[in-house]
Amino acid sequence: MHLTTTFFDIFLSLKRHYPLILQLVKREVISRYRGSFLGLLWSFINPILMLAIYTFVFSVVFKVRLDQATAVYDDKFAFALSLFAGLIIFNWFSECLSRAPGLILANVNYVKKIIFPLEILPWVTLGSTLFHAGISFLILLAFLLLIGYPIHWTLIFLPIIVFPFLLLIMGLSWLLASIGVFVRDIGQFIGLILTMLLFMSPIFYPASALPESVRNYLFLNPLTFIIEQVRAVILYGQLPDWIGLAVYYIIALLVAWIGLIWFNKTRKGFADVL
Repeated sequence: MHLTTTFFDIFLSLKRHYPLILQLVKREVISRYRGSFLGLLWSFINPILMLAIYTFVFSVVFKVRLDQATAVYDDKFAFALSLFAGLIIFNWFSECLSRAPGLILANVNYVKKIIFPLEILPWVTLGSTLFHAGISFLILLAFLLLIGYPIHWTLIFLPIIVFPFLLLIMGLSWLLASIGVFVRDIGQFIGLILTMLLFMSPIFYPASALPESVRNYLFLNPLTFIIEQVRAVILYGQLPDWIGLAVYYIIALLVAWIGLIWFNKTRKGFADVL
């Protein structure tokens, strides 16, 4: 079976176990706020507060503005909006990957006691983080309306841009979930890598602000292209880079496929190690 894993198998388990995945996602989202007074309202309050803080600190205190060569709007809110959009993507990526090495370790009972489709655990994490990322995107759009920015029709391309990003996350999550069983230090290593990616991604600056000789290396970072494209369709009303998106789709599919093959190949050893 491991040698015949196809691209379709990436979605087969999702389709087959969708009700179970949805139930686990709901449980995970609710359990995060269980016992708190405001409950699920915190999923709205947190990004609202962060956007307010970014706007105040960078637009009022430091009065940071995007460079005129890269800014579409000469507005004090432009930098805060650009920063918030970039952080939505990074936080989504970071949470999934930081949790991936411990997914199997945190669910040992699924490995030893019952028959359970272990490959769906990264889907559950992705689903819960997708819920929070979706709320952050809605808050970003609401803020755009509040300050009088237009909602561009190019927003309809956002799912097309985000989909290969999901595939990339799944592939890396399958790899890290498997490796985390055998190499416990991988979680610490991933934490360092994510910190590096935070500053090596165009979050606090646009990629176009860098010299061209450096800019090309920046796009080796898997976050760079997605962050730039999300900003383009939401904030600037620009069409996606279709050629770049096609290349990203191919790479993301390969990563997801390789990650699933590796997960299936190593899963038999989980019970022995745990």
